[in-house]
Amino acid sequence: MKDFINKLYRNHSLIYKALLFITTTFLIVYLFPKSGKFKYNFEKGKPWQSENLLAPFDFAIKKTEEEINISKQEIHDNAVLYFNLDNTVYPKVKSNYEQQFKNTFSDSLQNKLLRKLKTTGRTVLEELYAYGILNEEYDFSENTKVAILENRTKKQDAFFSNLVEQNQVSSVIERVLNKEGLFRYKGEFTSLFFDLVEPNLTFDKSFTEKVIQEELDKISYTRGSVAKGTLIVSKGEVVEGNKYQILKSLQSEYESQVWSKSNYTWVLIAYALLVALAMLMLLLFLRKYRNEVYENNTKVTFIFFNISLMVFITTMVVNYNSKYIYIVPICILPLVLKAFFDARLGLFTHVLTVLLLGFVVPNSYEYMFLQIIAGIVTILTVSELYKRANLFISVGQITLIYIVAYFAFFVIHEGSVTTLEWETFIWFILCGLATLFVQPLIYAYEKLFGLVSDVSLLELSDTNSKLLKELSDKAPGTFHHSLNVANLAESSANEIGANAMLVRVGALYHDIGKMKNPTYFTENQSTGINPHDVLSAKESARIIVNHVIDGIEIARKNNLPDRVIDFIRTHHGTSVVYYFYMKEKEDFEDVDKQDFSYPGPKPFSKETAILMMCDSIEAASKSLKEPTSTKIEAFVENIINKQVEEGQFLNANITFKEIQSIKKVLKHKLANIYHLRIEYPE
Repeated sequence: MKDFINKLYRNHSLIYKALLFITTTFLIVYLFPKSGKFKYNFEKGKPWQSENLLAPFDFAIKKTEEEINISKQEIHDNAVLYFNLDNTVYPKVKSNYEQQFKNTFSDSLQNKLLRKLKTTGRTVLEELYAYGILNEEYDFSENTKVAILENRTKKQDAFFSNLVEQNQVSSVIERVLNKEGLFRYKGEFTSLFFDLVEPNLTFDKSFTEKVIQEELDKISYTRGSVAKGTLIVSKGEVVEGNKYQILKSLQSEYESQVWSKSNYTWVLIAYALLVALAMLMLLLFLRKYRNEVYENNTKVTFIFFNISLMVFITTMVVNYNSKYIYIVPICILPLVLKAFFDARLGLFTHVLTVLLLGFVVPNSYEYMFLQIIAGIVTILTVSELYKRANLFISVGQITLIYIVAYFAFFVIHEGSVTTLEWETFIWFILCGLATLFVQPLIYAYEKLFGLVSDVSLLELSDTNSKLLKELSDKAPGTFHHSLNVANLAESSANEIGANAMLVRVGALYHDIGKMKNPTYFTENQSTGINPHDVLSAKESARIIVNHVIDGIEIARKNNLPDRVIDFIRTHHGTSVVYYFYMKEKEDFEDVDKQDFSYPGPKPFSKETAILMMCDSIEAASKSLKEPTSTKIEAFVENIINKQVEEGQFLNANITFKEIQSIKKVLKHKLANIYHLRIEYPE
């Protein structure tokens, strides 16, 4: 049992990766559509590449989106508007008219004229209330059909032009008076009806919409059917028109079938195999080409989490409305991975993720082509993410690529641009704007996963930061030394293609442990007093060695990232404090070398190896007297060759060729520092 537990402990990293692999696979499969995929690929206007296709079962031919929209528009255009009639208004208005007429017209008028005027007034009322007077103004076409309801029962049909709006009352009065030859009494009648007339028609919006919806629900989304065994398309036949719609109908019917329990299980198994294959390729890539990432479970978890997140977001959008699919900023994935790792890993992961999304999205080939091209553009254009201008320029280029590629696909499918939906370009613009969210997302990931991006490194490289200010105050000589090392290391990193920003930050902080006892280090001894004079060689060596341990403690207290702390731990490797070791040997024959050695570990990356070389060269260069090009070359060669012989770079993935390039840079830089001229022959 104990051996079994020990074996589990030794392989805990591998077990964790296996569990992560299985969990991610099942999560992604759970998000996938639970149906089969149509096994044929076809494009509108292109020849059918497969063998003759016969209908595998009976299915209906679905109408196109355009046909359905035409049917819906016809229903809206021919819709009847319903108005409720208040049948108490007209009798009341008529009764009031009989009473008010006498008060409006003088009794001095002839009886015959009074009778004619009264009759004309009744005619005006009959004209106004023939269909009814509207309670407010409505923006409907005059030819729109209307139905007048009385007590929820249809009383009569009409056109909207038959209904009288309140601002039309005067024109009705004028028309009737002109017809009867009584226009001179217009003022009296207008004054009379101004107080009498009341609206009796109200638009019943809810009932009208209910009737329209009932008509919309009756729309047939199919036109005809195809019987089992019917030839749908022959090999080489161009897929267009009705053929294309029949194939789309068959595809839709095939993918929306209700699967049996047996079929459903097989579909899940097939999806699981494909997703597992993709995830396995990613793990194999990490193990072969990015072993330092593969060995770090946090980083592997981070990559798998981002893939799952993109699949989840895309699935949610497709389930809501697939037309918004291009709003999802997939290009955030390669941006994030490039910020924390490198371009190749970012692109490889992006391509695998897009391949997985091909199972979820409609028009999968078009989608995958667009997203892979956009991912490549993202990787190629964003060089320094911490520079805001670069991100904006890159997002603009990504958006342009999306628009150009989508336009090309649309023309290929439709053969013209007349039906192009320009609003789709808005989705691409929104996608570009959403990609800008990568900056706060990177910050959140740094806090959540403990990773470090170039954006944080840029902040840490600010010499006005609290910790570097403290270093410059307590140990000004060490601070100046760190600045010189940072410049040398940055140039060396650029020469061999290492992370220059990371090595610069590591160089700035590598000696912060010297703040604890600054005067014990020669660069800070401005008074000429050396405190080591009163200490034994072993005690002095312990203080010198402890600046590494002290530096790690200070770094952790100030929440410096682990990637930066690695430089503090490794910048001396397992080398010996040679001066005090030799001094001890002068007094004692039996000296333990471990008492004068740094605890390590040795540098384990190109960047930490670069810092070790540059730190040693910069510190030792202060002892050069009357430097010449020859002396500098021999000086650099001796120090770095000694480090190589001691095996300090065995754990760092750095080549001899790269070490030679670094030597060349350091020689050139030191020559510039000492302002050397060309040595002329004597």
